[in-house]
Amino acid sequence: MHEVLSSVRVLEYSQSVAGSFCARLLADLGAEVIKIEPPGGGDPARARGPFPGDVPHPERSGLFLHLNTNKLGITLSLASVAGRDMFLELVKGIDVLIEDTTPGTMEGMGLGWETLSGLNPGLIMTSITPYGQTGPYGNYRAYHLNFFQASGQAYHLLAEDQPPGREPLVVGGNTAHCDAGLSAALATLGALYDKGITGQGQHIDVSEQESSLALLRVEAGMHANLDVGDGSGKRGGPKKMAGGMIECQDGYVMTCTPQDHQWWALHRLVGSPELDPEWAKDRDSRIAHVKDLDGLIAPWMAEHSKEEIYHQGQALSCPVAPVESPEDLMKSVHLQARGFFREVEHPVAGRFKYATVPYGFSETPCRIARAAPLLGEHNEEVYCGRLGCTKDDLVKLRQAGII
Repeated sequence: MHEVLSSVRVLEYSQSVAGSFCARLLADLGAEVIKIEPPGGGDPARARGPFPGDVPHPERSGLFLHLNTNKLGITLSLASVAGRDMFLELVKGIDVLIEDTTPGTMEGMGLGWETLSGLNPGLIMTSITPYGQTGPYGNYRAYHLNFFQASGQAYHLLAEDQPPGREPLVVGGNTAHCDAGLSAALATLGALYDKGITGQGQHIDVSEQESSLALLRVEAGMHANLDVGDGSGKRGGPKKMAGGMIECQDGYVMTCTPQDHQWWALHRLVGSPELDPEWAKDRDSRIAHVKDLDGLIAPWMAEHSKEEIYHQGQALSCPVAPVESPEDLMKSVHLQARGFFREVEHPVAGRFKYATVPYGFSETPCRIARAAPLLGEHNEEVYCGRLGCTKDDLVKLRQAGII
């Protein structure tokens, strides 16, 4: 049984989470992805945790292992003429190049879009940078914290009943990097579709700032058209709905009851005769008495578990869900039944469970075919098998610091 992208060849020259995640998404769909790492230390993600037992090791980084399953791995330095020549030879036989260098870097090495597309007219080159290839900020570098704040998303991460003037927040982990990687993968798939029709490749310019901003379309549109969210004290504000984030017996649950029928479902769930209907006869009354209502809801929630509240609430069509921890998700019978987490054996890191894909194909299923590569693991397979190098050539290239 074939996979969706089984005929697609991808070269990844990326050291950011976004680029690696983009390539991982294509690899999960069956594309052959060759990841290029610098000789010596490899991808900087290898030095970032989490690590099993909190012991740093370049082959045991949880971040690197997650981002690079299903890939081949080679080492190559583009600092030398020989390294650049080898890169050009690899480009001749691929469909997609994913890179995340600062705008102008590839051109400075003689590896820019014009040069590469001249060698391979069908090439799709996906360039991922914090602010895009053009514009006043094009050459700026940025961490996740920087471009996420610059996207405007952090401004809206404010719970109800918190002071509108408090500082902006940032999402945890590498969420915005992954959002950009997802956007890049989607754009690349679109370009592959077009290539199937026209035979021509194209250069894709992905901005991480704009990838995050694109997820804020509703709020951005509200500001543009209704003059809200402009930093003049209209952000956040008093809590409007009873419920929300509520502590329960073993953690927290989240309820959302903006509509009348949802509120009455929560009312039936809690079942307290003290929840006077006069307080809750309409939305305005509920807003006026929100603290009183919360005070009556909280004691019932505190006496029940997340699972009890979730299942009883669902039976009543009440929008309520448990706030899950990573441990909860790993133990989820639902995710286990869907096979979302799968065990993969790595020669150094050992056997761990990995998150897979959030979709399933009836005829072309995705799979984890291989663990993340060891540093330079596939040098011989790629350089000897595709560029015609001998094993003696590899020794000389390694001694010269080229691979």
